[in-house]
Amino acid sequence: MTGSDSNTVTQSQEPAVEVAGAAMKGVIQKGIVTANRLLADKDGYYAPDRLAAKPVLTADDGSYDLRLRGKADGWALVELQADGNTRMICDVVPQCDQAGAEAVAFGQPMPLDSQFSLRGAGDLTTETVHLTPLTHLAVTLAERSANGLSPEALSGAYQTVEGWFGLAPGSLRLAPPDLTRLDDLGSVSADALQVSITNAAFLALVNDSTQWSTISDVLNNMTSQIAANGRIDIMGDGVNVALSDLVSAAALQSSELQATVASSVISQKLVVVEYRNVQRFKTIADVYEDSDTEESIADNTDTTDTDSSGDTVADTGTDNTDSTVTEPVQEPTIPANAALLSWTAPLTRENGESLSMGEIAGFEVVYGTNPDSLDQSLAIGDASVDELLVDELTDGTWYFAIRTLDTDGNRSRLSEVVYKQI
Repeated sequence: MTGSDSNTVTQSQEPAVEVAGAAMKGVIQKGIVTANRLLADKDGYYAPDRLAAKPVLTADDGSYDLRLRGKADGWALVELQADGNTRMICDVVPQCDQAGAEAVAFGQPMPLDSQFSLRGAGDLTTETVHLTPLTHLAVTLAERSANGLSPEALSGAYQTVEGWFGLAPGSLRLAPPDLTRLDDLGSVSADALQVSITNAAFLALVNDSTQWSTISDVLNNMTSQIAANGRIDIMGDGVNVALSDLVSAAALQSSELQATVASSVISQKLVVVEYRNVQRFKTIADVYEDSDTEESIADNTDTTDTDSSGDTVADTGTDNTDSTVTEPVQEPTIPANAALLSWTAPLTRENGESLSMGEIAGFEVVYGTNPDSLDQSLAIGDASVDELLVDELTDGTWYFAIRTLDTDGNRSRLSEVVYKQI
């Protein structure tokens, strides 16, 4: 009712918060997305509120955007469900096999079975909520908490899953890039690439084993393992999906993808991701072989503590940049014939001018058995990388140093040298 006098009535809108993100396995198109707030009962147990947001469909690029009733506070659980209209872009090179149907080429759409679903969760005040196989595993792990899907349980579960796959902290909050359109991206971090390639590995297992007919089979097996035991098998038992299977498939996909891109920058980052997955696989294998019994991967995450000798290299003045490198303690998950190096990217040049991450092209690690003649080297073409596992070292004392490379082709002088006895 309207009018020009005191009888005018205005309607107030109910507050709502926007929830956005992307559903990526490959890109999932026309998936049905809903969201529920996570509320605690009187005993502090968190569960989804019965009032869900109105469902929306994911767009052609996998993105979604919905509105959830209420203020922008607390956490929400977001779920995707497939139906007969849902399609996923094949993100496995060279093709995605389908039981009882022709294979689908890399970059082409394929149907998803009606059992397919993904879940993710996030803080409504600060985060977008992406939906991937990895976030799906994290939500399943968090459900085992005595407090249900509490913020603490979800945060811890996300970190645990990142540790399982050797991902950098916070990687599951990154927007996963479309692996079929990498050359169209202005820039993408190696961490984000590693997340997408790990997600692709779930579907690659369908190609590699007649045991799995669909990606839903793979996901259901893994969530069953986690729900029952809070972990996934390390090396497998011939029945269950194993962590080693996924990491190995991710390493292979990293290699195969290099032939699909024209960008040398993207190709270098794919090399970094391939290396990370190969090293992660070796670490998993070494943990398994050194154990008297099969260990839970949840109890064997890598650490990067500083070397007990305190070998931290100070910043050194250089023509262009400076850097630091640290030799961490050899943890049980690090092979005996390897050294895990970590470093901090420099923030300034020698003349005091600031140095942004965008100006750093990468790093070069040099090493050898003679500190005065470091005759071996490894190039890292990604400024976001801050650690490197150097393996297959022979017995003796090995010495390491690092230099920073900028985008103009300038190279810093080497940092101070650290060493490790093998």
